[in-house]
Amino acid sequence: MRKGGKFTDSNNGALVSFEGIDGSGKSTQARALAQTLQDRGYDVVLTREPGGAVGAEAIRRLLVEGDPDRWSAETEILLFNAARRDHLEKTILPALASGKIVITDRFADSTRIYQGAARASLRPLVDKLHALVIGIEPDLTFLIDMNPKAALARGLARRSGEDRFEELGLEFQERLHHGFLDLARDNPGRIRVVDGARPVAEISTDVAHQMQDWLKARTP
Repeated sequence: MRKGGKFTDSNNGALVSFEGIDGSGKSTQARALAQTLQDRGYDVVLTREPGGAVGAEAIRRLLVEGDPDRWSAETEILLFNAARRDHLEKTILPALASGKIVITDRFADSTRIYQGAARASLRPLVDKLHALVIGIEPDLTFLIDMNPKAALARGLARRSGEDRFEELGLEFQERLHHGFLDLARDNPGRIRVVDGARPVAEISTDVAHQMQDWLKARTP
């Protein structure tokens, strides 16, 4: 876990996030990496946002279901931060304290992009709330990069009942796509951009190799 740019965990725990637009395949890759690390003997917690704790999962249903316009952007930001704080307290921090690798399907970067970059005037509010109530960044982030049109078609085809953001349309997805790539360029030490247009197994192998190299580099 990073706070102020430095590792703060004393037991070698790590927070790894997967990011990307809806339909990019990030959830599949988060699960695959968790399984690979577990098979190699690492103690891993696989979680997601919004969600990852009982209270946060209740808030998730408010955020990802229903009419696309059910919340104002400001209310949405507050709900995401409430869910993330519960997730942090109940799941992430205890796991890191015991030296586990936490792999989360989305974290604060999603709020920066979905509520910040896509609605540029709100980015200062997103950053201020993050600093006040969350205050940490992942140690490593994999951004699964996917063509917005293809990702949108894949996301809608799932018919998961959690399609609120996909229903905002292709133009919104394209803004998200550009926002994530801009964020990666601003954070080259933390965010690894992974080509999501390849076969699933090839992407998983790539991510696993990058993760193993990162772990080796981090070992004293």
